[in-house]
Amino acid sequence: MTTPDLQLAASCIETADGVIRGAVRHLAETSSVDADQVLAYDIAHGAAAIETARSMIDYGNKGETEGQLTCVFIADAIADLASKVWGRESQWACAHDALDSCREFVSTWRDPALLADLSGSEGPRHLDDEFELVQDTFRRFADEQIAPVAEHIHRENDDIPEDLIQGLAEMGVFGLSIPEEYGGFATGGESDYYGMVIATEELSRGSLGAGGSLITRPEILARALEAGGTEEQKQTWLPKLAMGEIMNAVAVTEPDFGSDVAGVKVTATKTDDGSGWLINGVKTWCTFAARADVLMTLCRTEADRSLGHRGLSILIVPKQRGDGHGFTEEQEPHPGGTTGKLEARPIDTIGYRGMHSYEIAFENFFVPAENLIGLEDGQGRGFYYQMAGFENGRLQTAARAVGVMQAAYEAAREYAENRVVFGAPISEYQLTQAKLTRMAAIIQASRQFSYSVGTMMAKGEGKMEATLIKAYVCKAAEWVTREALQIHGGMGYAEEYPVSRYFVDARVLSIFEGADETLCLKVIARTLVNEAKEAS
Repeated sequence: MTTPDLQLAASCIETADGVIRGAVRHLAETSSVDADQVLAYDIAHGAAAIETARSMIDYGNKGETEGQLTCVFIADAIADLASKVWGRESQWACAHDALDSCREFVSTWRDPALLADLSGSEGPRHLDDEFELVQDTFRRFADEQIAPVAEHIHRENDDIPEDLIQGLAEMGVFGLSIPEEYGGFATGGESDYYGMVIATEELSRGSLGAGGSLITRPEILARALEAGGTEEQKQTWLPKLAMGEIMNAVAVTEPDFGSDVAGVKVTATKTDDGSGWLINGVKTWCTFAARADVLMTLCRTEADRSLGHRGLSILIVPKQRGDGHGFTEEQEPHPGGTTGKLEARPIDTIGYRGMHSYEIAFENFFVPAENLIGLEDGQGRGFYYQMAGFENGRLQTAARAVGVMQAAYEAAREYAENRVVFGAPISEYQLTQAKLTRMAAIIQASRQFSYSVGTMMAKGEGKMEATLIKAYVCKAAEWVTREALQIHGGMGYAEEYPVSRYFVDARVLSIFEGADETLCLKVIARTLVNEAKEAS
């Protein structure tokens, strides 16, 4: 087996990064992200892949198998970048031979025979004893409690059983990111992020909808409260979130405004007596809204729409629990004599079932004044509190993607070992072996980068890296689950095997928590271009 050359691997990463940086400088000097979106999008995804590759170098130094998977991943990342650049060198502002110094490395580590020989090598995760226990605990729960009902929930578009929610609450999963003083388990260090990432991956391995995604909404509301809530609000809401006493949904997206959060139209108008707010308008893609006890709702509290995102605030909207078929709630007359109404219709989806998404219409729906996050100081700052929640949500979404990929990989490997075609198990065919190796390398790289980003975020850093990992991993999950389904052949297209669920679930990852195009153009590419302008 070829010995990994991590020094050469690191050199190739720097060469690739130089190509990306050169393209960014050229874009900053001659055009703009909005005017040259295709190039900007390709730059963003190239940057996300190369940064993921960079995070693998430390992992590669930990052992022979680790080094081999690292080199396989880096070779793939550079080859993918080369496919974006080839024939478009003038747009990328690079020479035709800009990546030639990496050619031998890529040739070595993309060799089909080498990939086939590595089949079945996943590599250890290198977690310490504490986090090995976290992994084992949540994996066992996923295997014993989530996996047995996951297919039923998916096929029947059923609600998540209450015993799953209660079981996770008893395990403390909803308090992983909530400080200890508010009833959670967070101590303020990188262990908080590691625990969240590991638990999310393992639960998502059992089911994206009925497992890992249950953590996301409490995480977003908790971060928003930590960023802007008053002490009384933190004392009121955080312990209830931590214990699973209340579950929340996030109501941000509107029919005309998805990732463009600053443009939302739903209004919250203060009542004449100042006792609360009346919400009017329509939110859509509000996931888990029926089961939720409260809706974290981003509203326009300032009549002057020219204020943009500065006119937005967050209200915690209490509601009754409903079921997955939609719900209607009518309020008794509130101060001023007006009655309020909340009506939701379910949006059927091809995957990500169990959580259920809804379009919700608010009609003079009353919310007490004390439920505005930050009270007067928080009025007009809802956009920033929302972003505080979403930054962590991107890392968590990457962990969800890793869990789905891991489940798909394990299913594909097991099926390949048992499926006999032309007289031999398909696991013995070179093409299958090469696919499995590439899958394993992608999954491990995604996992290791998520650990790295968690470490950064614990230090108050890593906002850009959280966006990069979300962009890379969620798109990679589509390829991994697609190939896993393909290995199953015709049975992959049938609902008899869970791999079809992994495939349709993976497809949503590049859409929610910030659509891929928006993250790449409005966040990654724009940030890189602005940094280039400042540097010049």
